[in-house]
Amino acid sequence: MSFPASPAPDPSPAPDPSPATERDARERVPGAWQGPGPDAAGGSVHPVDVEDLRARVHRTIDEFLDRQERVLADMTEDCLPMVEAVRDLMRGGKRLRPAFCYWGWRAAGGQDRPEAVRAATSMEFFQAAALIHDDVMDGSDTRRGLPAVHRRFAERHRRHGWSGPGDRFGLAGAVLTGDLCLAWSEELFCASGLPQPALSRGRVVFDRMRTELMAGQYLDMLEQAGAERLGGDPVDRARRVLRYKSAKYTVEHPLLIGARLAGADDTTATALSDFGLPLGEAFQLRDDLLGVFGDPARTGKPAGDDLREGKRTVLIAQTLRSVRPDRAAVLRSLLGDPGLDPQGVARLQEIIMASGAVDRVEDMITELTDRSRRALDGARVDGRALPVLRSLIGVATDRKF
Repeated sequence: MSFPASPAPDPSPAPDPSPATERDARERVPGAWQGPGPDAAGGSVHPVDVEDLRARVHRTIDEFLDRQERVLADMTEDCLPMVEAVRDLMRGGKRLRPAFCYWGWRAAGGQDRPEAVRAATSMEFFQAAALIHDDVMDGSDTRRGLPAVHRRFAERHRRHGWSGPGDRFGLAGAVLTGDLCLAWSEELFCASGLPQPALSRGRVVFDRMRTELMAGQYLDMLEQAGAERLGGDPVDRARRVLRYKSAKYTVEHPLLIGARLAGADDTTATALSDFGLPLGEAFQLRDDLLGVFGDPARTGKPAGDDLREGKRTVLIAQTLRSVRPDRAAVLRSLLGDPGLDPQGVARLQEIIMASGAVDRVEDMITELTDRSRRALDGARVDGRALPVLRSLIGVATDRKF
């Protein structure tokens, strides 16, 4: 498994580890996610809430956006809808990327400290940028149960009766807002308060994450535009898109950023990479299933939205690989139709189910999850972090919170 190399060690000391024994950690956090684990008061705590992490990430987001709101207000209040759109978008989300970044830090021996939480929270702004731009490219109407940012700006244009095409204004506003989130992720990471040598170590992975995500987005766009003409196996191509567009920046890269910030050596980084990449792939495969069969109340998007957007996922590739030619023709003719009605969605769902593709994707999720568990079993990581990382495997793949 390849991963970004670390710069040469610097003379400054890495954060002092504060290891707990694995037994002590297990008393507070379940070894595998089967429901909430016990907290110190005998209640229950979700793995993302261990060390009060979710609440601390929320506070960091709010404080950072308050500062950015003042910056924009100093220019003109006309810019405030940009930060308002980001604030509303970021009220939702599972906070998995900050969790993996923070527990990558702890896995490499880093102590609990606010600077690490701030660096981890920068992952949320990076994800916000990816979501905003992804919705523009896919023409999505909603995100997390709210209008997508480009729809939000288009509606603002319509409401005020401004001149020019409202949709074009909405797209431009969303692209710029996404770019702001990219800049803000960089700003929060650099201003986290961690020592510069630590930031330099983490930046190697951070920079690669940004490059690979943008290239993965392009590969996704290319797949939707030319899937029938591209060479190679469609399932392999879909897995390549999945890996670079989502899997690596969801789990593997945040883990490695946190670990490198704490001074992880290459052996630890390799173990975390071997754990994180298959888990990230399993996460996205589950997301692809939810994009076709998920409950809108849980997904925040209309049922079958991935079908209307024409996403060439592993699920679709597996279906086309095994379905009868007449049914493949129906799937190709309806996939990507933005006007697909509920009857059309139901028809495609039935074709996908009958092909056996859902079972094959579920088998892939199981195999990837098992591989992730085995990699973690052989990893030398801090005893406090190990059971939390194990718990996050189920959280990332069950998606029931």
